[in-house]
Amino acid sequence: MTTDGLGTASAVGGGALLVVGDVITDVVARHRGPLAAGTDTAAAIRTVPGGAGANVACWAAARGGGAEVRLLGRVGADAAAWHERELAACGVRPQLVVDPEAPTGTVICLVDTGQAAERTFLTDSGAALRLGPDDWSDALLNGVARLHLSGYLLFSEPSRALVAVALESARARGVRVSLDPASAGFLREMGVDRFLSLVEGVDVLLPSRDEACLLTGLPDVADAAAKLSRQVPLVVAKQGAYGALIARSGTVCAHVPAVAATPRDTTGAGDAFTGAFLAALLAGATPEDAAAEGCRAGALAVERVGGRPPLPE
Repeated sequence: MTTDGLGTASAVGGGALLVVGDVITDVVARHRGPLAAGTDTAAAIRTVPGGAGANVACWAAARGGGAEVRLLGRVGADAAAWHERELAACGVRPQLVVDPEAPTGTVICLVDTGQAAERTFLTDSGAALRLGPDDWSDALLNGVARLHLSGYLLFSEPSRALVAVALESARARGVRVSLDPASAGFLREMGVDRFLSLVEGVDVLLPSRDEACLLTGLPDVADAAAKLSRQVPLVVAKQGAYGALIARSGTVCAHVPAVAATPRDTTGAGDAFTGAFLAALLAGATPEDAAAEGCRAGALAVERVGGRPPLPE
């Protein structure tokens, strides 16, 4: 007997996790203190695989105890083979569409190596947001128990259309759907009402504290999570060093504490939480226990450079 992730017992276990989202090349520049405008700032620079969707898939595979994790994404020919190898090395089954025109998306991550290890992103989405309905097939859901959508898909017309098609397919098959809003900055540009209309039918929403407050207009994250859970059955608000809140039916029902960590690079910490959380749900955990797994993964992520888990030995 397992739970269905909404606290309801289900006799159906197993099945794969399908993540649909962005596959990105991250250029991580770690510097200390403010950037020196108009001149040089010393930094340690690395190029690593990233993308919110890809990161979630990798963390789910790393923490999932053997359940199959698949990823649908779109990349340019310039880096397709590299990304496919990196995903496979993490235990993910990649299903990458190679864009004939656009290059692979690239994000420059500026990471202040001070105490909070805060980061700023410069984003060129490239091929990632050209993923469209023609890249979708209902057969992608064969053997799938859960579908996760990266919120970045909502920020371009082709990938918004893909989200609509994927949601319809999932509902027809009874597949649970989760979504991470992904970016407070892009949400603000898009508009809250439009975002909320697009995610109608999603079963699990995983916003950050800033995203939850932005989506509701409420300053308190607990109030925001509670309000969102009147529209989405299960809301898990990620709070970084303050853990996570779980809300259902207009009420916050649990606060899961964070795991202590010394931050080195906070890039991908939310993705780590989401991936581990979804893997735990897939294995039959309650949302509370799954959130605890998410917090453990998030703590591991912030102590590493880049958004991916350590490769299996």
